[in-house]
Amino acid sequence: MPVCDICSEELSCDSELKTHLLLTHLENEVTCPLCSLSGVTYYELNFHISTAHSEMGSENSPVTTELQHPEGDLETGASVSWSPECNGGAKKLNFRPAVKNSDLDGTHEKTQEDKMEPLHRNLNSLSRGRTFSCPLCNLVCSDCLMLQEHVELHFQAHAVSDGALVCVCVCVCVCVCVCVCVCVAGAVLVCPMCEVVCDDSWSLQEHVELHLQCSHADIDGDLQFAQKLQEEEEHQRKQEEAKREAEEFTQLQRQFGLDNGGGYRKQMERSLERAVSRGHMSPAEFHMKRVEMMETLGSGLDEGQTRTTGLLSAMFNFYQRGIQDGARVWLCSELEHFSSSDGDRGWGCGYRNFQMLLSSLQRLEQYTILHNLPDSFPSIPRVQALIEAAWAEGIDPQGASQFNGRLRGTRAWIGATEIYSVLTSLQLRARIIDFHQPTGPGDTHPQLFQWVKNYFSLSTTTGGRVPPRVVKTNLPPIYLQHQGHSRSIVGVEERRNGSICMLLFDPGCSPADMRKILGPNTSSNHLNRLRKFPTHLKHQQYQVVVVEGVLSKEEKQV
Repeated sequence: MPVCDICSEELSCDSELKTHLLLTHLENEVTCPLCSLSGVTYYELNFHISTAHSEMGSENSPVTTELQHPEGDLETGASVSWSPECNGGAKKLNFRPAVKNSDLDGTHEKTQEDKMEPLHRNLNSLSRGRTFSCPLCNLVCSDCLMLQEHVELHFQAHAVSDGALVCVCVCVCVCVCVCVCVCVAGAVLVCPMCEVVCDDSWSLQEHVELHLQCSHADIDGDLQFAQKLQEEEEHQRKQEEAKREAEEFTQLQRQFGLDNGGGYRKQMERSLERAVSRGHMSPAEFHMKRVEMMETLGSGLDEGQTRTTGLLSAMFNFYQRGIQDGARVWLCSELEHFSSSDGDRGWGCGYRNFQMLLSSLQRLEQYTILHNLPDSFPSIPRVQALIEAAWAEGIDPQGASQFNGRLRGTRAWIGATEIYSVLTSLQLRARIIDFHQPTGPGDTHPQLFQWVKNYFSLSTTTGGRVPPRVVKTNLPPIYLQHQGHSRSIVGVEERRNGSICMLLFDPGCSPADMRKILGPNTSSNHLNRLRKFPTHLKHQQYQVVVVEGVLSKEEKQV
């Protein structure tokens, strides 16, 4: 590690030692040997001697002590030599460049001092009070000649590798600024970004900086534009999503009868008004039917215009006369078929199936001993009131919350859970069985069909005797629910090949179609509307509700 011989300070490398000597010792201690000038830099002292003491020569000094400048052997090769005069001890300090080996044979070119003499003469008239900044670094010089030498050192260190001539011209402007122009012979200053040819390096530098500033501005502008565009797209997407959700919600409300469009009474009135406007009904008939409807709704009983009776007995007689394909048949107990009317068409299937189930339970002694069942067939608004009463008892609070605890005055659909709630409130033991996914090929539900067959067949075991081919059980029908519709399972057929066919009562069937089964000439074609094979029931999910007895008061509380 090099050590300063003057102050013994340790430095990390030789270059730092030279810088230390220059800044700490040499420049602070250099004084003019010919006058009292002191406190100047090496370059300023050199210029001072060459201008103020140019008449005094230094070539003939008898004794010369040479002090190498710290930057000399790195950049200029110049040295400072001084010697005491014989006649008074005066000192002379000379500046001369270091001599290369190739110069010893007398073939060397002009020294740096010789090249600078014209500049010395031209700059003698400049004011000493001005300061000049190096355009290539942060150095500030008090003299333009010092600045010239310093700039030459820059360009000597970065000379063109092919030996191109470099000419440095320093011009002092009226506004006291320095302009350095570089002309490289044979070299072209081309912008690497747009290939524009510049006259000098400073123009090229400023030109490239403008490119970079524009690039940064473009990048910032593009980023802000992209962010703004993204925010606008996100805002528009949220608005469209909210609008779509509102439309879907409104559509669902309309689909499930929760759009405040009125209930059974309003829909019936609108149907009567359309009949009058189309000429199918006179105004007198309209008022008469409207009065009858209001009386029926006031009583809470079904008007009975869509009810068909005696169907199970007719079906039992048909199967007794002869069964094709060696089939076996199980039928539920007697019940009434209820079709949808003008007041509930499109949304009342669940209520109509409950009426069918209730009509069967009213005929079974085990369910009438509690005297909780209605004596007659309730109207749809009355069924809605029964479901609301079940919710009020605390049955199925989640289902009640979906309808806000209100069904009357709406066209709301009901499903298996609402049927379960009203049956439980009537002190009947009900059970929901969920067939949540297909179990056969082609999205069929063979397990559902097998379960229905077991429900009817296992209740009629006859010990070791051969069971009859047609059995009419004392079981109530099964409530069958799937997406968008519900029906009632009233029986099942089992063919000789083992295939199972369910017999369904659909509220969508008109009373006229259902009465065809009651005629004496009933054929198998009349029952085809009721038959459903596994390939006919291919919804994703099915639910069934069965009644399996009555509940005690304690069981109902649980």
